[in-house]
Amino acid sequence: MKVVLVHDWLIHMRGGEKVLEALAELYPDAPIYTLFFSREKLSPVLQNREIHASFFQRIPGIRSFYRWLLPWMPWAIRSLDLPASDLVISTSHCVAKGVRVPRGAVHVSYCHTPMRYLYGFGEEYFGNMPRILKPFLSAALSLLRRWDKASNQSVDCFIANSENVRKRIQTCYGRDSEVIHPPVNSRYFTSEGTEAPKDYYLVVSAFVPYKRVDLVIEAFNKLDRPLAVVGHGPLEETYRALRKSPRISFLGAVPDKELRVLMSEARALIFPTEEDFGIVPLEAQACGTPVIAYGKGGALESVKSGVFFEDQTAESLQRAVLHFESLHFDRTLIPAKISQFSKENFVRRVAEFVAGKTQKGVAGFAQSQISTAS
Repeated sequence: MKVVLVHDWLIHMRGGEKVLEALAELYPDAPIYTLFFSREKLSPVLQNREIHASFFQRIPGIRSFYRWLLPWMPWAIRSLDLPASDLVISTSHCVAKGVRVPRGAVHVSYCHTPMRYLYGFGEEYFGNMPRILKPFLSAALSLLRRWDKASNQSVDCFIANSENVRKRIQTCYGRDSEVIHPPVNSRYFTSEGTEAPKDYYLVVSAFVPYKRVDLVIEAFNKLDRPLAVVGHGPLEETYRALRKSPRISFLGAVPDKELRVLMSEARALIFPTEEDFGIVPLEAQACGTPVIAYGKGGALESVKSGVFFEDQTAESLQRAVLHFESLHFDRTLIPAKISQFSKENFVRRVAEFVAGKTQKGVAGFAQSQISTAS
C-alpha cells in the first residue's frame, strides 16, 4: 500500500508534529508533503524522512512572517503534486486537509482543530491588528472560510484529536469524526525519581496570544512563588516586560532531556490556555507532575491529576494555585492515570481505523502495522 502524509508546516516539534512523528513511524515508507520546513528543527525520526515542500520553501525568511501568508496558503497547499497512492493522511490545523488527493486514494484527515481563527477565536489571534487593516482581514477570512468548508469534499473521513474537537468538526463542517487522542511518549517522559518536587511551578508554551502566558506571569507577580517559563515566540519581549517578580525565570526553548527534568521536579505544570487537546499536560503527568489548568477545551480530557480554574484570569489562577497547595497528590500514581494516551495505543487505533475505511488489502497492511508497533 502506498501511503502519503501531509502536514501544514514543519518548523518545530510541538503537539501536531509529534502526532505526525507517530504516523511516520507507523508508515515508515510514506513521504511527507508540507508547505515549508526546517529539517534541523525536527526530531530524528522526521529529519530522516523524505520531505517535499511547496513553493513557500523558496521564500527567503518565511519562518519569520509565514502567518501573514495565510490568505495564500490554500493556493500553496493545492500546488503540491502528490504521487499516486492508496492512502493520504493529512494532519491539519490549517490547510493541509485541502491538498489535492490523487485519484482513487482514500483521504483520512487527522484534524487537530478546524482553523481556530475562522471559527470563534479570531480576536485572540488578530485583536491587536491595526483597525485600518481589519476590513481587509475580515474579507480575507470570509474567503478562507468558504474555501475551508469546500475543501472538506476531498476528505473521506475525519479523525478528531479530542471530543472537544469532534464537536467543533460537527458544528463547523457538519461531519462526523472518530476521536483518537494524540500520543504521549510515556517511555521517554517519565519521572526522574523525584519523590518530593522542588519549589517552583512550570509553564511550557509557545509565546503567542491565545496561549495566555501573560496571565500566568501576572498571577505569579502577585503570588510571589518561583515560576519557570519555557518557550519562545513573537511575544517574548512583551512577556519579559510583564515580569515584576524576580522569582520568575525565562529559560527559553529547552531540549526534551532538560524539559523532562524540569517537568519531573516542578510542583505543578500551569496550563492556562483553551487548547484543542494539549500534549504538554500529558507529558507532565507522565513525569508524575500534576497540572493546574484552565477548565475548558481539551484540558478537560487530558488532565487527570490536578485542579482546574474557572475563569481565564490571573485572579482565578491565583485562587487555583492556593487551592492546589492545600491538596496532596501521590506523584507515583499519576502516570498510570494517563496510560490510555500511550503511543502504542494511538498507533493501534489509527491502524484499526484505516483498516475499517479502506479495502481489504489495505486492511491487511494496517493489521501488520499494529503487530509491528506492538
